[in-house]
Amino acid sequence: MTTPLDRDRPVHGLADRTAIVTGAARGIGRAVTVALAAEGVRVHAVDLAEPGLTNGSAEGVRVHTVDLAEPGLTNGSVVGHSADVTDVDQVQAVVDSIDGPIDLLVNVAGVLHLGDVVDVTDAEWAHTFAVNTTGVFHVSRAVARRMKHRNSGAIVTVSSNAAGVPRAGMAAYAASKAASTMFTKCLGLELAPHGIRCNVVAPGSTDTPMQRELWDGDDASAVLAGDPGTFRVGIPLGRIASPEDIADAVLFLASDRARHITMHDLYVDGGATLRA
Repeated sequence: MTTPLDRDRPVHGLADRTAIVTGAARGIGRAVTVALAAEGVRVHAVDLAEPGLTNGSAEGVRVHTVDLAEPGLTNGSVVGHSADVTDVDQVQAVVDSIDGPIDLLVNVAGVLHLGDVVDVTDAEWAHTFAVNTTGVFHVSRAVARRMKHRNSGAIVTVSSNAAGVPRAGMAAYAASKAASTMFTKCLGLELAPHGIRCNVVAPGSTDTPMQRELWDGDDASAVLAGDPGTFRVGIPLGRIASPEDIADAVLFLASDRARHITMHDLYVDGGATLRA
């Protein structure tokens, strides 16, 4: 018999640290932001401008206060920054606006353009890499420069299991995620002498707005069953991941409980890739 996880109880020892999370407005990024804040982390949540948010200004970057209205957030604080990770100047402005040390970075921002290679446009290919790969580079480089001065820190990039297994109709996405995965591992090798750990979390199908756009209505049965026609297996555990499942893996790798883990690629996909 399984019991619900108590996600409101801090368990990772991350209190009073400062983190940046990109792609923080929804899906996995939002779940990571909520989970970190519940641990008592000061979270700088970065995403594109969201409708209805009141924007101010700080160091040239529009900033809004994020009220995630989630239980457990009284232990931490969240400040939202409206910025585009493909714009190096906006990224640098966000990093420069943060006083004190930056302890954690979680790269989540990502986009998905579906289509066979012969049909993918130059613009779709460029946009996919601009966000999923170059965006990870922009943010990681800016934060790593700050972390090196302290010889401390942890970076986690949320990639995809598609980075390790070919997917029909997903060449741009898979290639961009494979690139960001290897970038993060190389960064981890360079930063290891400074005590900075860099790891990857590779989700499979996760119940996010991006994932639901691929479903037929609210029916995820095709994802669970797989598709022999596209050489894709289903999910052995028989369930779609929740964003919180991915956030749990991120928090572990970001915490001191993973202090001897770096350059690791943790698949969180219910066995969907058969860990090929």
